[in-house]
Amino acid sequence: YNQLSKCCCRSRIFCVSSTSLSAMAADKPNPMREIKVQALTLNCSVGEAGDRLTHASRMLKDLTKQEPVFTACRYTVRGFGIRRNEKIACHVTVSGDKALDILERGLKVKEYELKAANFSDSGNFGFGIDEHIDLGIPYNPQTGIFGLDMYVTLTRPGRRVSKRKAKRGRIGTQHKVKKSEAQEWFKSTFSGILT
Repeated sequence: YNQLSKCCCRSRIFCVSSTSLSAMAADKPNPMREIKVQALTLNCSVGEAGDRLTHASRMLKDLTKQEPVFTACRYTVRGFGIRRNEKIACHVTVSGDKALDILERGLKVKEYELKAANFSDSGNFGFGIDEHIDLGIPYNPQTGIFGLDMYVTLTRPGRRVSKRKAKRGRIGTQHKVKKSEAQEWFKSTFSGILT
């Protein structure tokens, strides 16, 4: 039926020609190729257990309204004064509109300027913030000032195919986000500058 330009089917429903279908497809972009933020991970590495780590976790909780997860040290390093399985850092993973809002505030601190080296080959990027109060959190003398790392994971629709339990499949290399595509997304979405 696609080769016919006028109605000839039994139900008398209008049949669309193949030329008009290709013209319609050229007008709008493929929604499956659209890049979006899958998750934003905020990491605050203190390097020691105790009050400073508690204050850092409270700061992350104030910023994201989520409960942070503590990270334990993998091995003992006497030079740093840390022992194996000692809690030394905390992190939070945020997604959705909240992730975009925090990312926007973080990029505003960096003046929307990132290095090309900030982008990984898998299409993700990260950067650091020196002082958390630049993100709009009021200064608390009891908490102090902490720096934190922001890491953005980018994805395309259809990622679930490789993660689901039943009928799991592979994502082709053409569908994975590349470094150059992530950089173009950053430039177009945030009017960012790469140095």
